[in-house]
Amino acid sequence: MTTRMGGRLVVAISPADVGRRVTVRRRVPGGFRDVVGELISWHGGVLAVRRRDGELVEIAEDTLAAAKVVPPPPERRGR
Repeated sequence: MTTRMGGRLVVAISPADVGRRVTVRRRVPGGFRDVVGELISWHGGVLAVRRRDGELVEIAEDTLAAAKVVPPPPERRGR
């Protein structure tokens, strides 16, 4: 799914990206909210993204403003 909105905002993910790490910006009352994590599922117009802290965020497809696949997080260094 690729949708342009307002110039530079692009939704460049699809259900084929389930299992990949994504960043998603969605419209909420009063502005936007972002989430980064693994795209767990995309069914019935709802995306499920699992954040690094384990929280599962469900996002209505019709609120997407921008989204893309991103690389894995860098490995944490030991002390």
